[in-house]
Amino acid sequence: MACGISPYSRCVRWHFGCGQNWKLLFFFLYLIQVVSGQIRYSIPEEMKKGSLIGNVAQDLGLDLKRLRSGRARIVTGENIQYTELKADKGILVVNERIDREQLCRDVTPCSFSFEVILENPMELHQITVEITDINDHSPTFKRDTIRFEISESANAGSRFPLTSAEDLDVGINGLREYFLTENENFVVKQNSNADGKKYAEMVLQKPLDRETNPNLSLKLIAVDGGTPQRSGTVNIDITVLDVNDNSPVFNQSVYKASVMENAPRDTYVTTVNASDADFGSNSIVTYYFSDISSGLSNLFTVNEQSGVVLITGLIDYEKEKKYELRIEAKDQGGLTDSSKVIIEVGDVNDNSPTISVMSFTSPVSEDSPPGTTIGIINVKDLDSGENGKVTCKIEQNAPFKIKSNLRNYYTLVTDTILDREIVSEYNITVVATDAGMPPLSTRKNFNLKISDVNDNAPVFSQSVYNAFIAENNSPGIAVLTVRAEDPDENQNARISYILEDTKIGGSPVFEYISINAESGVIHALRSFDYEQIKQLVFVIKAQDGGSPPLSSNVTVKILIKDQNDNPPQVLYPVQTGGSLVAEMVPRSADVGYLVTKVVAVDVDSGQNAWLSYKLQRATDRALFEVGLQNGEIRTIRQVTDKDAVKQRLSVIVEDNGQPSRSATVIVNVVVADSFPEVLSEFTDFTQDKEYNDNLTFYLVLALAVVSFLFITCLVVIISVKIYRWRQSRIMFHSNLPVIPYYPPRYSDTLGTGTLQHVYNYEVCRTTDSRKSDCKFGGAGSQNVLIMDPSSTGTMQRIQSGKSILDEPDSPLEVSQTY
Repeated sequence: MACGISPYSRCVRWHFGCGQNWKLLFFFLYLIQVVSGQIRYSIPEEMKKGSLIGNVAQDLGLDLKRLRSGRARIVTGENIQYTELKADKGILVVNERIDREQLCRDVTPCSFSFEVILENPMELHQITVEITDINDHSPTFKRDTIRFEISESANAGSRFPLTSAEDLDVGINGLREYFLTENENFVVKQNSNADGKKYAEMVLQKPLDRETNPNLSLKLIAVDGGTPQRSGTVNIDITVLDVNDNSPVFNQSVYKASVMENAPRDTYVTTVNASDADFGSNSIVTYYFSDISSGLSNLFTVNEQSGVVLITGLIDYEKEKKYELRIEAKDQGGLTDSSKVIIEVGDVNDNSPTISVMSFTSPVSEDSPPGTTIGIINVKDLDSGENGKVTCKIEQNAPFKIKSNLRNYYTLVTDTILDREIVSEYNITVVATDAGMPPLSTRKNFNLKISDVNDNAPVFSQSVYNAFIAENNSPGIAVLTVRAEDPDENQNARISYILEDTKIGGSPVFEYISINAESGVIHALRSFDYEQIKQLVFVIKAQDGGSPPLSSNVTVKILIKDQNDNPPQVLYPVQTGGSLVAEMVPRSADVGYLVTKVVAVDVDSGQNAWLSYKLQRATDRALFEVGLQNGEIRTIRQVTDKDAVKQRLSVIVEDNGQPSRSATVIVNVVVADSFPEVLSEFTDFTQDKEYNDNLTFYLVLALAVVSFLFITCLVVIISVKIYRWRQSRIMFHSNLPVIPYYPPRYSDTLGTGTLQHVYNYEVCRTTDSRKSDCKFGGAGSQNVLIMDPSSTGTMQRIQSGKSILDEPDSPLEVSQTY
């Protein structure tokens, strides 16, 4: 018969109190969900082994498959397993003979409890089995004969306590009443103690007469209430004494005392006192326990002469909380009186809580939500009251908490989100403390490891990476290294570096740079020209090896550092090829008169583009000066009539690079007050012979070198083409595989061709000279030379496809690039 959930009885508390030897059960599950329920069954004692108790599956609402898959089993702390769970049928049967009297003694109702545990998911169900009594024991007396010595002067109504019968059955099957065989003098009177136990007293109804009947023999019969009824008998032998007409009288009908459990032997409890009005030997009173069947004589003793009650055994509050002693006082004449001593036992906090681990899971994933169960523990304290109240807590400041699901069962759960990157392992100490004074506690340590999940994206050490690289660099050079850190572990922390697809100047970034996926080293794939591109801005992605992978991006800026690879370019005065430009200075010009301003630019940047102007040559150095920073040509003294009309100034423009580059411009100045005067004087304008001779020499030398290199390259290219054509023809007519040929140190990073660098040459001719000045430019630029064969032509140069001095009538344009 299944019953509803009811409070735990005293029997259940006793049963759990004996479970100190429970075996620890450990279940290692990834996720534990605890479901609980309670069932109560009632069966009679002495059922045969295999007898049906109840259908557990039906009462719990579980199917048989769940019982089998969950490995349903019974967990009990007792050495004897009275029940057995038939998981295949879902029923609970008797496993061992159940003797209610052996199990619970005189406690009612009698029951024992155990738990049924299922796994995957965890379910914990408590089952209580109540054992009902059957009438299988008869009342028994500890003695065969009860002997009394009663004075003939005993008054009617005198009471004589009788030894109580003991019936191990309870309830209706227990001791019901006493009967005394028929006689003229005595009747039996039945009483009950506070705990419900019945005891009998023999009451004198008619005074005794020793001369008529000195001895009486009676029988006391104890009968229970079972069916069929059982009984027990004890003989009563009464010896009638001569006159002693006063019985001892206790000064209290009930004595109350209290002792603490675990009190040492010979501890004083109380003193009983009875007085007798007789004189002489009839007034001497002796004390003794009237009921020795209860076994209390092993715990207490009473001094026969003084009536002092002392402790002789071990008092344990957990076994008995109160004792009732019946003490009898008897004088020498055989008259007696009885009194009751009630001893209250005080609880001492002498039992520490016990912690039993039912289940514990380690490791736990760091992404487990708050409230995830990591363990189940059972906590008990055999003490009672405040001493038995147990509180559980976690000793450290850890992200866990204790929750109570069932009585004495606690669940250890996560309280917050775990983070393995902060703490990868916890040593959890659970402390169970009772409320006694002083409190007793028990500690249980749990080592919990946190498993990693990919919850952290790689983080770069810098928000933006900046690097510098000088232009004209070597292809393949390492520019910088980006570094990202991932606090995860193992595969989740393995980082790969990926170059994001972006455009730089309309071209994919992959044409400019590359990155090593493992080390994060960024390499330049080509030689950079500051004048074409000044910086590279692209994005690097760091991606871990988790599933799904996490990534983060960082911006990388590579700034191209300018090198002084471009000379200054003069914008004004314009150097024309067929005409002569001159600046006119009136003779009335004062000191500091602004003649003209040389304007030049340098396509380089920074200090490489800082220009300074110096006067290299002049017809009269004492007349003009050039501003160092602004290029302004001013007079430094008053113009006089002695000054030549035609003044030729050679100004050199020099940048601040290392090494510095320069350009020279010729400024023609006419000292005159009118334009006709200028024309008349300017027709025979001559040039400095030494300067012209040098310029012509360098020009011829440059033409010779350029022509030689050009012809050599043409011959080499034609030879290579013919050789390849012949090889391809040979391969075509044969069955051999074609193996491409690459010239040594071949590189395609700067365009097509087999040369590693581009060489540019500048050829210059000056006005009215028979010699030439040859000038070689640096690698990495392209120059277009405009040559005028006439004797009055001026030098022209086109840098990067554009001429500084645009002369559309030039008869010859030559552009060569190597």
